[in-house]
Amino acid sequence: MAASTLGSAWGPLRLGVPSLCCRRPPRGLWARVRRLPGFQGPAGSGRSVAAASGPGASGTDQYCMELLRKRDYESYLCSLLLPAQSRSSAFALRAFNVELAQVKDSVSEKTIGLMRMQFWKKTVDDIYSDNPPHQPVAIELWKAVKRHNLTKRWLMKIIDEREKNLDDKAYHNIQELENYAENTQSSLLYLTLEILGVKDLHADHAASHIGKAQGIVTCLRATPYHGTRRRVFLPMDICMLARSFHKSVPVKAFPAFLQTAKTKIQRFVIFEN
Repeated sequence: MAASTLGSAWGPLRLGVPSLCCRRPPRGLWARVRRLPGFQGPAGSGRSVAAASGPGASGTDQYCMELLRKRDYESYLCSLLLPAQSRSSAFALRAFNVELAQVKDSVSEKTIGLMRMQFWKKTVDDIYSDNPPHQPVAIELWKAVKRHNLTKRWLMKIIDEREKNLDDKAYHNIQELENYAENTQSSLLYLTLEILGVKDLHADHAASHIGKAQGIVTCLRATPYHGTRRRVFLPMDICMLARSFHKSVPVKAFPAFLQTAKTKIQRFVIFEN
């Protein structure tokens, strides 16, 4: 709701990638990642990151890693923890997601955004025809598709949902937000399971719920960023439940009350779900 270019304190990502990349990960995860070969911190340590994907890392592979490291740092760290034989494919998949997520904030007109989405739709078609364009992410995604026989439907679902989101329409209810998360975040997890060779109904069921949770959490975390742009993506029906908080508050007391109101709205979003 899984990044467009969420640039403030969170980085430049949006719903779905509002970039959560600038936030330091949990200490245990950070310690494990730092021990991996080829790890490069967010500021860059001067060491090559190519080793993170194992021997023979290509230029396009390194491009995907760098894109992910700069635009979605948390996904970069999590991908480093995957088995070496699956890492480059995970980087490619997440880089593909970043490319889609940042379209909305990088274009001045919806028409241009639709053209870019059309490019990625054609790219996916070409990938499955063994004719990927000469674009680093497309080339690496093609390799991942060939290596793991990834399901095309999930890739197209991500593009279609990102395309719908170009309209900047508010979510009327929590179900609409969950649908967005299912088609973006959950689809990414389904593809990640395929990369890892996991074929299990229970794993798919868990991925569906985890993806929805990630989408809702991303929406909440991106609220301050969207607020600076005078946009609200919290579900309208749940926000309406918080209207009563504002009616009895004197105007002079509103600034001090605002943070409390935000917290209560967020609690509604979580617990009403």
